[in-house]
Amino acid sequence: MQAAPTPDPRSGPPATGQPRPGDPRPGERNALGAEPSAYLRQHAGNPVHWQPFGDAAFAAAASRDVPVFLSIGYAACHWCHVMARESFEDQSTADYLNSHFVPVKVDREERPDVDSVYMGATQAISGEGGWPMSVFLTPAGLAFHAGTYYPPRPMPGRPSFRQVLEAVSEAWVERRGAVEENARSLAQNMGQVQLAAAVDVSRPPELPDAGLLPAAVRSLAGSEDPDDGGFGTAPKFPPSAVLEFLIRHAAVPSDTAGEAREMAGRTLAAMARSALFDQLDGGFARYSVTRDWSVPHFEKMLYDNAQLLRTYVHWIRLGGTAGFPAAEAADVAARTAEWMLAALGLPEGGLASSLDADSVVDGEHHEGGSYLWTPADLEQVLGAEDATAAAWMMNIGPRGTVSELGSPLHPGRALDSDEVRLWQEVRGRLREARARRPQPERDEKVVAGWNGLAVAALAEAGAVLDRPDLVDAAGRIAGYLERVHWRPEPGGPQAAGQLVRVSHGGAARGIGGLLEDYAFCADGFLALYAATGAGRWYALAEALIQAACTRFVDGGRLADSAGESEQVVSAQGGTPGLDPFDNATPSGAAAFAGVLLSYAALSGSAEHRTISANILALVPPLATRAPRVAGWLLATAQAALAGPVEAAVVGSPGPERDALHRALLLSPSPGLVVAAGDADDGGTPAEVPLLRHRTAGPGGEPLVYVCRGMVCDRPVATAEEALERVSSARP
Repeated sequence: MQAAPTPDPRSGPPATGQPRPGDPRPGERNALGAEPSAYLRQHAGNPVHWQPFGDAAFAAAASRDVPVFLSIGYAACHWCHVMARESFEDQSTADYLNSHFVPVKVDREERPDVDSVYMGATQAISGEGGWPMSVFLTPAGLAFHAGTYYPPRPMPGRPSFRQVLEAVSEAWVERRGAVEENARSLAQNMGQVQLAAAVDVSRPPELPDAGLLPAAVRSLAGSEDPDDGGFGTAPKFPPSAVLEFLIRHAAVPSDTAGEAREMAGRTLAAMARSALFDQLDGGFARYSVTRDWSVPHFEKMLYDNAQLLRTYVHWIRLGGTAGFPAAEAADVAARTAEWMLAALGLPEGGLASSLDADSVVDGEHHEGGSYLWTPADLEQVLGAEDATAAAWMMNIGPRGTVSELGSPLHPGRALDSDEVRLWQEVRGRLREARARRPQPERDEKVVAGWNGLAVAALAEAGAVLDRPDLVDAAGRIAGYLERVHWRPEPGGPQAAGQLVRVSHGGAARGIGGLLEDYAFCADGFLALYAATGAGRWYALAEALIQAACTRFVDGGRLADSAGESEQVVSAQGGTPGLDPFDNATPSGAAAFAGVLLSYAALSGSAEHRTISANILALVPPLATRAPRVAGWLLATAQAALAGPVEAAVVGSPGPERDALHRALLLSPSPGLVVAAGDADDGGTPAEVPLLRHRTAGPGGEPLVYVCRGMVCDRPVATAEEALERVSSARP
């Protein structure tokens, strides 16, 4: 595997430079002030002597012969703020922490490789996971005790943070041998888990049994909440990857297609009509603490909204259901896209990571403070009559469901025509009033992979909603990723380039991108190519895919990272890690399988289709036992089994070619890839292999070639014929 990227001179000084005479030794001061991460800077004023994750902090722990206390969170995390106020801002707690540990802070969004490994350790040790994550490590990086949020005073079933610190310190001093042996044993066990989930990309390919997909649908039906939508009980997270699988499955005739469509529709409708969706400004919150989606956890994340935007767009392509029509989904999709660009758009061209869950009201942090309403608030803005109607319609009662500040606006059901008219009349006034309130903070770091998700979503939304402005926005974000995050090696082969995960203020810095970053960005560029026919995006996707194959395949095995930190590798027994499970975003492996499948269909590469098929070997043990955490693998398997179906649209640019192109982009076929460009007249070969040797009609009229495995039927000239060919090309 390749090493971490060399610091770029554009990125400014490193976070921790060479010490100067008279400087405190490492670990004797809070060293987060120079960090670009908003989350780390939130803790720069703590009396805790926080260090950024890196060799210097672990060397300081070895020198002092003390453990590392690792605290992982993110800027929009409500409970991270709570633990900071209660413990990390307390001088007495900080003094004890500084004396007995080397405290290290990690932004999980900048370092998901660190977060993933120590989350696995935390779950193995404590049986729980979440943020803030609190992990105690040896100076070699091995975990030996862990938990999540610890209160300042003992609670039933949960010790205080100070009690934990004292118990861990005592164990380190009095029972060192046992502590280190347990840490080594845990690391070895985690390594064995990684070996069990290994993907050998060099073996002969074999696609999953098609019968696994209906079985996965039936398994999902067993955990569905048919009354409130979604799966399981509270807390409920938007199941974006699972919904993508259900929508793709519904597009292919089978005995379970109707069941998949109805399940997806119930969840999409429930979320769209709930407090999870911001009924005023658009965009979705991270999750709901209630089963009926009525009380959200209010942080708004780019990755959630990019995935959900794409999912609602694909629902529109599928045609919707009577219970959740495509027209209603189109409104949700448009408002989500507009919110993403307005609220997260940065002047340099990328999209910011998130909005905080909290707002500062009268000097105090309040979760969801910007989003809550009381009947009196509504009356002040709307007047008595409209306020009464709006309060009834949007579930605003005299007692706040979140706090004394009130409740979030949400109908929790479909509105009738009169209610729709009223809501359209009052929504603008309520938006203006809310805009005057204190607003949540924005985490302005740009994460490559999440911006790749947004590129794909916006490109497809623009095509399906007939919104060229959204396609243009996708192009601007893609241009930022190419300009700032992608570092091609001058004069080197495509595989020599490198993607950097994070940028701040238009400058990339930090670790190289992880597998998920390469996969999400390449998928975004391919989606943008499909929407525009601009060959530069295909070429850039190809470069990222080739670089990812070089960077993340070691001895025939696929890994999530290229071993950016020695401590992370040590913590899982020296074994490269690959997490096959979806989390807040699709797993890197599943996303890579999907993008390889699309690329192979456009390029004709049997090698890349083989790698994709080998990744899909992860599907059988997960399809029925754990489909809720394997949604993107299942969605990719559905595309693999339904395709590849390739459509090449050739001819001179103009309204006729555009109409054929858009008709294909509106097809819900999960195995379909679309390429559009000028006819191949025998001159310079087309950049995209699928377009090579495709000629226009005798009079230059545009034609569509529908192919399987690059073997094409005779071309057709109408959208109806092309879509019929796509449908009949299914296995």
